[in-house]
Formats: sequence, structure tokens, C-alpha cells
Amino acid sequence: MQAKAREDLSRLFVGELAKAGIAAPRITTYATPRRLVLIAHDLPEATEAVREEVKGPRASAPPQALEGFLRKTGLTREALTERDGVLFAVTEVPGRETAQVLSVAIPAIVRAFPWPKSMRWGTASLSPESPRWVRPLQGIVALFGSEVIRCEVAGVTSGAVTLGHRFHHAGPVTIGSAGDYVGKLREAQVIVDQDERAAIIAVGAKMAAQGAGLRLVEDEGLLAENAGLTEWPVPLIGRFDEAFLSVPPEVIQLTARVNQKYFVCRDGDGKLANAFVCTANIDATDGGDRIVAGNAKVLAARLSDAKFFYETDLKTRLEDQLPRLDKIVFHEKLGTVADKVERVAKLARWLVESGVVEGADPAHAERAARLAKADLVTGMVGEFPELQGLMGGYYAAAQGEPADVAAAVRDHYKPVGQGDDVPTAPVTVAVALADKLDTLRGFFLIEELPTGSKDPFALRRAALGVIRLVTANGLRGELGRWLTQAVDLHLETALRRMGREVPSEPLYLSVQGDDRRLMAGDAEVLRFPIDRTAPFYGGVGAAGLHPAPPIDFFADRLKVQQREAGVRHDLIDAVFALGGEDDLVRLLARVHALQAFVTTEDGANLLAGYKRAANILKKEAPGASRHIAETGEEDPLSEVEDPEFASIAAEYVRTEREKRDYAREPAEAALVTALDAAEPRAAAAVEAEDFAGAMAALASLRAPIDAFFTDVTVNDADPHKRAARLALLARVRDAVHRVADFSKIEG
Repeated sequence: MQAKAREDLSRLFVGELAKAGIAAPRITTYATPRRLVLIAHDLPEATEAVREEVKGPRASAPPQALEGFLRKTGLTREALTERDGVLFAVTEVPGRETAQVLSVAIPAIVRAFPWPKSMRWGTASLSPESPRWVRPLQGIVALFGSEVIRCEVAGVTSGAVTLGHRFHHAGPVTIGSAGDYVGKLREAQVIVDQDERAAIIAVGAKMAAQGAGLRLVEDEGLLAENAGLTEWPVPLIGRFDEAFLSVPPEVIQLTARVNQKYFVCRDGDGKLANAFVCTANIDATDGGDRIVAGNAKVLAARLSDAKFFYETDLKTRLEDQLPRLDKIVFHEKLGTVADKVERVAKLARWLVESGVVEGADPAHAERAARLAKADLVTGMVGEFPELQGLMGGYYAAAQGEPADVAAAVRDHYKPVGQGDDVPTAPVTVAVALADKLDTLRGFFLIEELPTGSKDPFALRRAALGVIRLVTANGLRGELGRWLTQAVDLHLETALRRMGREVPSEPLYLSVQGDDRRLMAGDAEVLRFPIDRTAPFYGGVGAAGLHPAPPIDFFADRLKVQQREAGVRHDLIDAVFALGGEDDLVRLLARVHALQAFVTTEDGANLLAGYKRAANILKKEAPGASRHIAETGEEDPLSEVEDPEFASIAAEYVRTEREKRDYAREPAEAALVTALDAAEPRAAAAVEAEDFAGAMAALASLRAPIDAFFTDVTVNDADPHKRAARLALLARVRDAVHRVADFSKIEG
């Protein structure tokens, strides 16, 4: 709240001064637990006088128009100025002293302040119109130079007097000017600058740990929080009972951090030590011994609770917790967490058995998925939801599960954010991927999609997680097929919850009129109306089904992820536009090769030639997508075996050859030759996933295309030549489109 308050104070101050025509060249803000400070540097003494001129109606305009203009400006007819038959309202706005502007601006800023949490106080609080502040407002120091800016807010009158440290300094502190504010408060044992307080804590905590032969576990968020809680920070080190180290270190660290705002320490071996660093707000006469003792006592109580939860949870095996998951709703249209567990277990096993994730034991993948959510109903995760997954991993290991199963339970939520580690252990990858695919497919199935900045079910994060798992582990396969498998499992869940038997054949959706049908092979399993308001598991009203896999959604997420890696979004579009490419590893290899190519001279010139060809085709031969066959072997009629049709076929071939039998110009013939060589080379390279080789094949077209456009007239007067040359340009376009849709590339 303090950091946001500093930003809001600066924004509101600049806005209020701007209304009076005053610019604030430089602003400094500070915040402590007891005060919010703004210092504006180099303000002018007064505003400039301003001459304002407003154009009005013509002097000959109807009386109604003149009356309206006079009401708008507040002037009389005699006060208007006439120029070239047009009336103007000219007013001189005299300059105002900056101090006068500030006396009005400060109360307006305080009253408009957008605290996320605020309160009313005193007798005035009986009225809902009373002023609000984060805590009862105690004092206002408002100075312009050495002059006090007179104003009043909520019964508090401004002045030059403030208070120092709550315990270390008795009596008022009189501020002479903005220049001595920080110094005088330092003498009163208040460090106003939040960054300076953070630096003191950072250095002091590290030195306290080193003095005890330990290493501080640094935490930027906790550092900022401690700086925001103190005005005279003094880091102190204390100890807790070693018996608590039997609790997982993450639990100890979270208990100390969340409940007590303490840092923790590690020993020389990197293990968590039975030590903590707290930040006092006073320089105690006993060196802080009593403060440390009190904090240690409170921490011991917290750790005792954590130890109790941990030891109690260990008494129940994870699989014995699973029935309780059926009482937790995952989503009203997608069933319970137990339903999700069943789907993820089957999908994780399928990902392994189908070869998407190699090197994993299918039974281990399924076992890990079945146990992965069990810790949601444990006492420890109930107390610290941040530990879900992590505690499951500890409990799985403690009950003797295989190491790869316990690791998968622990890490199956990863990667959570952009900076999070990406799992590489095969069983973990299978479970993590299955979990995210199930979530994505389920919410797309019921059309609960992200809108704008809102993403209540974190589907964008899940899609990014899938992309990072796939790319980091080189997982090969069709994303659409994986998503289809996830859909099948959702449909099976729907049938089970309806009390229907699940067929052995794969399920799929079919739309017929106003109905949707759930099919297994040729047999209809369920028919229901298209009704988006009905719950997904609402019997015959099962609805909101969205059968198309969200490939476009992944494309958008891929652009976001790859932008940070320096990959252009238009190149991703160019590859996705080919259609049928949802192997993310292969897709990115193609994109990277394309990016390397288009930044070369050959690539840039080929792109220019392609766009020229595409523009001509768009204008002269709209809808043409394939070139005319150049040889008899490529002619579709060459394979016709009906003897009665042979003469017709022969005549067709003869006529087509006559149309093409003209003396090609050298540049035209050179382009045909280049295409004859480049097309099979590019196609073979794409088939072999040698996309750099495919780009090299296309690069060989650059010079022939340039020469063609220089030396050859495409729209020749001879219709046969014109048709053949347009067909040649269509071949160029088709050859390029084997690699990427160059029409999507910018530039």
C-alpha cells in the first residue's frame, strides 16, 4: 500500500497543479508506517497570466445563438470583441501565487486519495460523507519554501510541526523547509527514505547471520515489507528449538515469513538452520535481547502448530485422502476434484503410452496423477495453501512411493510463472502436462474463456505452461490430438455423473440441427439440445460444448512467450497460417529458421518478390491457388484409362501444349528451371524438418524472380502467354507456401 500511495500522491499532486498551469519538474516521495511525504522541486513562485479567447457566433447570428454564447462565457454583449464580423469572448486570467494554488490543492488531494482500505474516525464518522484516510489523520506539514501553506482537512490544520520516532524522540519537530525535512527527522530517529531503510535491513540482517556463522536466505518481498513496517530498523538474530527442523524447511520458512515477517538462515551445508532474523523498530538498551526472546516465543508457537499439522497429516496415507476430493467442486460444470484426478490420471498414462512423453513408467505416471491433488485436504495445505503440491511430495516420499512419483506429486503444478522452473523428469512432465491440458480443454468445453484482462481460471498461464513443458522437453506430437484426448475424458466424466455406461469406443461430438449428439463409433450415446445456460452435467441439458481445440489460443500465448525471446509475432502467424501445424517443437524450428532467413538480403528480396507476385495474382487471377501442369505426367487426364475417353484426353493435352508452345523469354525460362529445382528440394527439406535447408532452396529463387519482373511482361497481349506467366507466378507462391505463408510477414 505504501508504494502505491507514493505513486498516487505524486499523480494527484501533478494533476492538481496542472489545472492551475503549474508544472512540477521533479518530485520525490517517501513513505513510512506513520507518514506519507512529497517534495516538489523547482516550483515557480506564481503562475503566468493567461489570455483566453473563445470564438463565438457571427455578429449577425440570431439572438438565440448570442444568448447561448453569453450564458456559456458569463459575459455581457458589451464585453465581447468583434473581429471580421465574428464575436470573441476575451478574458485575462491573472497569475496566481503558487502558495495560493497549493492551499486549495492539498485538501483536494487528501479527499480524493484512493486508499484500497481506509477508515472514518471521531464524531464526524457518524456521517458517511466524513473524510476517510488509511488511519486517523494526525498532522499535515505543508511548506512552500519556508512559508506554511494554510489549509485544513478533517479538522487537522496544516503547519510546520511533526513528530519524530514514537519511542526514541519526545516532543515536536519543527521543519524549516523541504530541504531540512529528511535531516531533521533523522535527528529524531526516523529514516524517511524507504530505500535507505531497506538497505539498512539487508546489510544488517546479512551481517547478523554471518556473525552467527550462517547465511541469510534473501527475500526481496520480505525486505520491502520490513522496510515498510519500521522507521528506525534494527535487524536482530534469534534461535528456535532444533526439534522443529523435523518439519519440511519450506514450512518453517513460510511460517516465519507469512506469520512473523522473519528471515530464515542456512548453515554451511545449505541446510535450514534453527535461526531467524527479525527487524525491530527501536534501538533497545539491552541490545535487543528481550525483543528476540519475545519473537522466538511467538515463532515457537507458530512452529508448534505447523509441526502438529505435519505429523498429523503423516498418519493418513494420501490414497486414503482421495474420497474427500469428491466433496470439493472443481467447477460446477466440470465436476469435482476427484473427477479431475480421474481424467488427469488417464491422460498422463496415455501421454506416456502414446510416446508423447518418453522414458516414464506409465503406471508411475498414473499413480502420481492419482495422488497429486490429495494434499488439498490435508491440515498443512489448509493452513498454507501455497504449499499444495510441495506437501504432497513430502507425504508421498514418507509413505514409500517411488522417487519419481513423489517428485511428480511435488512439481506437477510447475511451471507456474514465467520465471518458474520447468520440470524435466518424465513422470513429472506427463502429470504436469496432463493437468494443464485437462484444465484448458475443460474450460474451453464449457466456454469459460478469458476476456480482456480477466482470466479467472488462469487459462493463459496454463497454456504458457504447456508451451514451456513441450519446448523445454522437446515433446513431439500433435497438440490437437492431445486436446481431443482430453475432451474424450471430459465426456466420459459427464456420462459417469449422469449414471450412463461409458462405451469402449472413442467418443466424439456431432452437431445435427439444433441438437448435439455424443457418438461412440456409429452409435448415438446421448442427444441434447444446444443450450449454453444448462450445466454441463445437467442430464439431457448437457451444454456449452465447444468441440474445436483452442489452437488459436495457444498461438497467441506462443507469441507472448516467444516475443521475450526476440521472435517476431508475424513469423509465428506465417507458420500457423499454413494450417495443420500443431507440433510446437517443429513449428518453432520452422519459425526460427524463417526469422534467420527473412533478416538476410536474399530473404528480404524474396519476400518483396513474393508480395509482388501475390499482388498481381490477387488482381489478375483471384482464387487461383495451384499452377497449371507443365508436363504430361503432371496432367490429371494422363491417368484416364477409359478407351472411349482417350481421344478426348489426347486432344486436351495437345491443345494445352500448343498454348504453352511459345518461345519463352530467357528470364521466364530461367525462373521455370529454378522452380523445377527448388520445389522438390524445399519439399524434401520440409519433410526432413530441415527448415534451414528449405529456406536455402527458396533463396535460389531470389535472382530468377528479380530478373523475371525486370525483363518479362506478365500481362502480355497474347492470352496464352499471360495465362502461362500467371501460372508461373502461382508456382512461385505455392513453392513459398510450402515453407510459410509469406503474406503474413510484415515488411
